[in-house]
This record gives sequence, C-alpha cells and structure tokens, in this order.
Amino acid sequence: MAEHKWYVVRVVSGQEKKVKAYLENEIEREKLQDFIPQVLIPSEKVYEMRNGKKRVRERNFFPGYVLVLADLTNGEANHTVTSIPGVIGFLGSNSASSSKEPVALRQAEINRILGKVDESENMEEKLDTPYIVGETVKVMDGPFSGFTGAVEEVFEERRKLNVMVKIFGRNTPVELNYMQVEKLD
Repeated sequence: MAEHKWYVVRVVSGQEKKVKAYLENEIEREKLQDFIPQVLIPSEKVYEMRNGKKRVRERNFFPGYVLVLADLTNGEANHTVTSIPGVIGFLGSNSASSSKEPVALRQAEINRILGKVDESENMEEKLDTPYIVGETVKVMDGPFSGFTGAVEEVFEERRKLNVMVKIFGRNTPVELNYMQVEKLD
C-alpha cells in the first residue's frame, strides 16, 4: 500500500485554478491516480455587497499554494507535479540540502486546513467586508432603505451593526445586519 502524504506546492499567485486543472489532466493522462489521488486549493466562499447586490466569490486561504495528496516515492509523480507550467516547486524542499526531498505536512496541520475548508462549506454566509465604528454606510434594504448613517457599534459574532440614521432631523439608532448596508467609498 502506497504511503500518501499531503505536500504544499508553490505556484504563481493567481494561477492556482489553472495549475490544478493542468495537474489533474496530466495525472489522468499519465495514469498516476494511484500516486496522486487528490489536488486541493483551500478556499472559502465569501459574500460581498456591490452596488446593492449580494455577490459570492471564492477566496483562497493560501494564495500561491496548492495542496497535493501524493506518494512521492514514485519519481514520475514528483516530476509530473514540478513540470506543470506555473509550478515553482514543493514547499520545504530545501535547495541547499543535497536530498531535495519535499517535506510533507504534519497531520495536525492538514486537519486544521481541511477543517477550515469543511467549516466554510457548512457556513451559509460570511461577509468579506467587516465594518468599523464611525464609518458611513448606506442602508440598501428594509424600511430605512436609501438612508445613510454612521456605524455606532459592530456586533461581529451576530453580524449586525448599530447605525445612527437621521430621520426627520433626529438621530435614530437602527440595528441592521451586514447584508442590509453597503459601505460608502
């Protein structure tokens, strides 16, 4: 039975998806599925408000890195990974040492990374734009839609804000959730 371990591959930042696709095609073409069963880009979905619309985008936990589950005792597997366009090399393979053997991640590190990925899949919404007290925001949704106000308090765990809105010439505190407001640039 082959010993599969997780390795970190350094790639050109911004090309993680391209490298993953290339690598998966190459693994299939060279029939190396037994030696490299999984290629992973640790990422999470984040929600942001743009022009009053809720947008979803994926954000990488580690830009410039791709995780590979592999058995590198087969020299062909090692060569396949490092010969992919956009790959800089394995993280931990010290060029000063004569062995140039990549260093596998410890199980605790992998559990933490994979746990974070699982956790973000189970999370319904996470907003990428935390708010700061004193910042001016525009209310985009609800009965106060169209009003602007200053953030008085931020409740990150509940993802809510207390916003001071001027209604009929009076400052009125209003509690809103992150999805109901948009930052004013």
